[in-house]
Amino acid sequence: MTLDMKTMQIGNRQFGWGSRTYVMGVLNVTPDSFSGDGLLSPDDGGGSVKRCVDQALGMEAAGADIIDVGGESTRPPAHYKGAKPVDEAEELSRVMPVLEALLPKLTVPISIDTRKSGVARAAIDAGAAMINDVSMLADPGMAGTASELGVPLAIGHIRPKAEYADPTGEVIADLRIAVERALQAGISRERLLVDPGIGFGKKAHHSLDVMTRLSEFRSFKLPVLIGTSRKSFIGEVLDLPAEDRLEGTAATVALSVAYGADMVRVHDVPEMVRVARMADAVVRKSQRSGAPRQA
Repeated sequence: MTLDMKTMQIGNRQFGWGSRTYVMGVLNVTPDSFSGDGLLSPDDGGGSVKRCVDQALGMEAAGADIIDVGGESTRPPAHYKGAKPVDEAEELSRVMPVLEALLPKLTVPISIDTRKSGVARAAIDAGAAMINDVSMLADPGMAGTASELGVPLAIGHIRPKAEYADPTGEVIADLRIAVERALQAGISRERLLVDPGIGFGKKAHHSLDVMTRLSEFRSFKLPVLIGTSRKSFIGEVLDLPAEDRLEGTAATVALSVAYGADMVRVHDVPEMVRVARMADAVVRKSQRSGAPRQA
């Protein structure tokens, strides 16, 4: 079973799963993003907010379907020096001024990239339309908050340690438990997305295994969100720093489309919108002609 033409309301937009691949633009309101695109500079007299607004509007103009705003770096501290957790008050102080400045100007919906239910609630109350939780509901209150607010929730996979016997099989099993928790909290299946969590609690060969078996995530019968953009597994394969991973990201985005992704989360929006549209032209045409999607 596929998700062809099933829809999800996110803010003021209808997302028709199976019609095309949607593009989520990454807006990092942090000083320590792994990809080097963190837009936060302390004590800059409001310049950070303006940079965030300008970047988000540029992403929208380039074809992004949704903007993902995050105020805490999720790069692994063991692998990248300087990535430290921030408390709820600090995270709110980063994202709320950006949301307040951006919401009146942006026409595409905003998702809030957070692991904290309090931040999610504040962002949704301000006008964000979706929660993107890469921690697999580590905050016990997150599922209930999303259910109460009635907004879509993306559940991203993560593990404390990158230890697997069967990477893809175990990621799917972990996500099934998290999805069941969300359903028990009252969230309808029509508001859930799953994300295999490329790079989160995974070594490069684990992420590559998940990529090659991405079509297996269709078994959830939920839209699949995937974020490969500038990730370390690309750097390990190509021996390149984050700022030089554009072509590697493009390859993973095209393959994600072929293997069944419904939404791709990217930093380089203009380029990846083109990649997704071209991949869709091939993949969706083959689907319409009756040829099987790549497995």
